[in-house]
Amino acid sequence: MPANLTPDYKKAEDWYRSAATEEEKLAALEEMLRVIPKHKGTESLQADIKRKMSKIKASLESGGKKGAVKHVDVFHIPRSGAGQIVLIGMPNTGKSSILAELTNAQVHVADYPFTTEKPLPGMMKFEDVQIQLVDTPPITADFAPSGLVNTLRSADIIAIIIDLSGDVLEQMEVCTTYLDSHKLLPPLDDEKDAEWVHLARPTLVVATKSDIAPPGTLDTLKELTSRPFEYIEISTKTAAGLDMFARRCFEILDVVRIYAKKPGKEPDMKEPFTLPRGSTVLDLAYHIHRQLAETLKSARAWHSATVHDGQSVPRDHELTDKEIIELHFG
Repeated sequence: MPANLTPDYKKAEDWYRSAATEEEKLAALEEMLRVIPKHKGTESLQADIKRKMSKIKASLESGGKKGAVKHVDVFHIPRSGAGQIVLIGMPNTGKSSILAELTNAQVHVADYPFTTEKPLPGMMKFEDVQIQLVDTPPITADFAPSGLVNTLRSADIIAIIIDLSGDVLEQMEVCTTYLDSHKLLPPLDDEKDAEWVHLARPTLVVATKSDIAPPGTLDTLKELTSRPFEYIEISTKTAAGLDMFARRCFEILDVVRIYAKKPGKEPDMKEPFTLPRGSTVLDLAYHIHRQLAETLKSARAWHSATVHDGQSVPRDHELTDKEIIELHFG
C-alpha cells in the first residue's frame, strides 16, 4: 500500500534532517508522527519514527552517563488541542496579557520587561474547540533565547505581537528579521527555496493596546510593511478583537470537528475530535485507536455536507466540519 505522504509530513521530515540538537530532532519526529497519514501503508514508517524517538528520549534522560541529571528542554512545548499558536514579540508588547485573557494559564503579567523567562502554554477556547497558545520570552534587536527557534518551528501558526502604543516599525523589524533569519516566515517570491518553503509557518500580526494607540497607527504599519500579513487589532483591557483572534486561529488551522457516536447511543457533542481538513473516516478511526481502526467495517454520517443523515459512508469518505460519525468495527 502506498504511503501517500502529505506536504505537512515532508515539511516535518525536512525539519528533522536539518535539526541541530537532539531536542529539536525529537520535536521534529513528534511532528512527523502527528501528521503522518495513519493507515497500513505507513505502519513501518510510524514504527521507525517511534524507534528514533525512543532512542533520543533515552539518550536525553540518561545524559549519556549512568546517574546523570535528566535534561529537560523547556523550549519544547508538546502540542495540545486542535493546534498550537506561538506568540513572539518584543518586551511588554502584551503577549502575556493575551495568554491571561484567553486561557486559564497561571500568567505573571507585569509592567517591567522580561517577566516571561520560558515558554508558557495555555488553552484558548473557540466554540467547542481547544487551541493551544504559547507565550514566549521576548526578543530584542540584540538578544533572543537560543531555544526559542525550536518552539517556533513546532508551531502551527506564529503570531507576531505588536504594541500599537510603542514604536511599531522597530517592533516589526526586530520580529521579522529574527523570523527571516531562521526561515520561519513565508518567503517572498524572490527568496523561495525548498528548505525555506518547508520551514515557514503561517503568520499573522496581532496589534495590541488598540484602546490607547494613536489614531492611524495600524494603517501606517500596514503601509510601511512589505509583507502581506493579516492584521488583527485587539485590546486585552476592553476585550476588543479577542473573539476575532480566536476565530482566525481556528480558521487558519484548517481543521474539521467530528463528533463520535456509538451505535444506538446519542453522539458526544461536547468534545469533538479535530482532524486536518481532507481527513477521512479511516483517519478518524486511527485517531481514536489504531488497533480498532484495523477492524473498521463501515460508518454512518449525520450533519454531513455531502451525504444524507444516517447514510452509510465508505472508509475514504472525506469528513466535513461538525459531522457526526458512527463507526462500526468487526
